[in-house]
Amino acid sequence: MSGRVVPVGALRDFASAAFRAVGVSERDAATAAEVFTTTDAWGVFTHGTKCLAGNLRLLKLGGLRACGVPRIVAEGGAWATVDGDASLGMVTSVFAMKTAIAKARQQGVAYVGVRNSCHFGAAGYYAWLAAQEGMIGLAMANDVPSVAAPGSRGAITGSNPISYAIPAGKYRPMLLDISTATVAGGKVYAARTRGESIPGNWLIGEDGQPTTDPGGYPEKGALQPAAGHKGYGLALLIEALSGILTGAAFTHRVGSWMWDSGAQPTNHGAAFLAIDVNAIMPEEQFLKRMETLIEEIHAAPRAKGVERLYVPGEMEWERYSRAMVEGIPLPEDVVTSLRKAADLALIDFDFAFS
Repeated sequence: MSGRVVPVGALRDFASAAFRAVGVSERDAATAAEVFTTTDAWGVFTHGTKCLAGNLRLLKLGGLRACGVPRIVAEGGAWATVDGDASLGMVTSVFAMKTAIAKARQQGVAYVGVRNSCHFGAAGYYAWLAAQEGMIGLAMANDVPSVAAPGSRGAITGSNPISYAIPAGKYRPMLLDISTATVAGGKVYAARTRGESIPGNWLIGEDGQPTTDPGGYPEKGALQPAAGHKGYGLALLIEALSGILTGAAFTHRVGSWMWDSGAQPTNHGAAFLAIDVNAIMPEEQFLKRMETLIEEIHAAPRAKGVERLYVPGEMEWERYSRAMVEGIPLPEDVVTSLRKAADLALIDFDFAFS
């Protein structure tokens, strides 16, 4: 971790300015910058502003449309399909989750599927949008294959992330955001960039056997699925909801936003679900029950040497709270990527480090 710290507002302004410099509207630039900066504030640096340069590259080459407008192309009372128009994945995903929230207000539960999108950053951000409205939110997406199936010698599915956020009364929302690989590909890329070895359960080589060398990925080998057949099975569910049901590309038909030429849309798929708890149970009762659940976990017996039991999201929310006051401590590989983004956008790399 770098000792450099950047104020949250300054990082957000830099990301927004970079998007605007390549033709993105002020509103869409602000949306995408907010997604990335919030992710960094959570301490999830693989999916925050480190992704800015890659998005700028696609915007300049045509794989993303700066003026793209996501729109509903089919819908019913509790569902909709959104075409992202090859706009920024963050913009399309915010639009889709807000659509799901609005429909859930009417129907209690809603599903919104997305096609013609791109990598959307951290799934947890969109699930959190629903939790802010008193709803349970789920967000997921497919991706270019990078994860093996049990016994395969190469990639079968994407790392296919899934997230949920659950409002929790006096506590911050319970928030989980996971890849269905043992580890997110971004962490392997980061280790490769830094010249570091990786744990033996992260990657297989081209022979299908575990390896600690990230140097060949993603050209050779594949990520290992989380918990073996369990992660593999969950990845296929996400593929069905995000890719098959939406009409998006799926498995090897999905383009790589990082490694392809950048001239063609990637046609990622995504899916968003919102559940209005107040339609099923009085909201106050639900929140009280969630508080009880969290307090039971906090009070549970701990193993020797363990000071605290966490529920999903608590570590991220604590980092977020510190970041809002103290700024975000950016790792050096993120700083390097931001300098590249500044070069791509032809803007000064001038936000202040403290």
